[in-house]
Amino acid sequence: MSDKLGCVMSIKEDFEKLLDKLQVERDEINLKLHLASMEARQEFEDAEKEWGHLKIKAAEIADESVETSEEFIAKAKIVGEELKKTYYRIAKRLAD
Repeated sequence: MSDKLGCVMSIKEDFEKLLDKLQVERDEINLKLHLASMEARQEFEDAEKEWGHLKIKAAEIADESVETSEEFIAKAKIVGEELKKTYYRIAKRLAD
């Protein structure tokens, strides 16, 4: 396995782990949303749109027949990290 392929595989694995964590956070927040303020609900709805975009990117990354660049994966990971922060903010608001 070439170093570049190994690097891409490692980035893919990191991204998949991030995606799994986001799914758990998303599900937990969704369960608490019925108690949330309107502002938190709106932020969650906006995050849901980003989640949809991220899932599409994740499918492209997971598809072995589609060549994905390190840059594409890195950008998807940035979106994932931003979603992680958003979910944290919402969860904190729901816990207060």
